[in-house]
Amino acid sequence: MEKLLVDTNIILDLLAKREGFYKDAQLLFTLADQKKVVLFISALSVANVNYILTKVHGKDAARKILIQFKVLVEVLSFDDKITELALASDFIDLEDAIQYYTALENGMNIIITRNKKDFKNSALPVLTAGEYISK
Repeated sequence: MEKLLVDTNIILDLLAKREGFYKDAQLLFTLADQKKVVLFISALSVANVNYILTKVHGKDAARKILIQFKVLVEVLSFDDKITELALASDFIDLEDAIQYYTALENGMNIIITRNKKDFKNSALPVLTAGEYISK
């Protein structure tokens, strides 16, 4: 079974029901719910999504949303090695570098993101949720 690292933007597409992006994210997470794929997220994504959801929905509602969401994914930690690799990388955005090295160090097969250009030098395949669903 393929192991997919899901970037923060795809999580927010699902949880915030972002116009134009929700449907593909929903289909991707449905595959996980059906045990057809294993989805992983970085611990960094949990913190970032919580921050954004708290701003929109408040602390208690954000936590409830994340508790329900957590059953669909496995959370990967990032450690000193991943942090050092990310800091030394040529990624413009540190968050993208952390996502990338988390995927690489944990043996992910594919990175799922809406911002493919941010991973242009990736050694791993990088797809949008829609591209993954279509394949």
